[in-house]
Amino acid sequence: MDRQTELELEAAAFRRLRDHLRERTDVQNIDMMNLAGFCRNCLSRWYQEAAQEKGLGIGKDEAREIVYGMPYADWRDKYQTEASDAQKDRFDTAFRENVGKPG
Repeated sequence: MDRQTELELEAAAFRRLRDHLRERTDVQNIDMMNLAGFCRNCLSRWYQEAAQEKGLGIGKDEAREIVYGMPYADWRDKYQTEASDAQKDRFDTAFRENVGKPG
């Protein structure tokens, strides 16, 4: 496979993941972190870091809007629920046991 085709497939997979996460507003970021070790915020940070590597000045809010499909504050107000004590405990345990930061 040539490099351009590989890039196009990777980009298509990213867009599909992004769109899937936009549709699954019932899935909370803390649950994603607890199960997969990353969440929408991680994905937006990775996007921002990739843009910075290319010399593009995409800020945190802009990157989050690209991932969330709306301003993060709007998404949070509309869809985010309060994390339960069990979710918080699982998060604390998972990342205390792992080296490095989430995402």
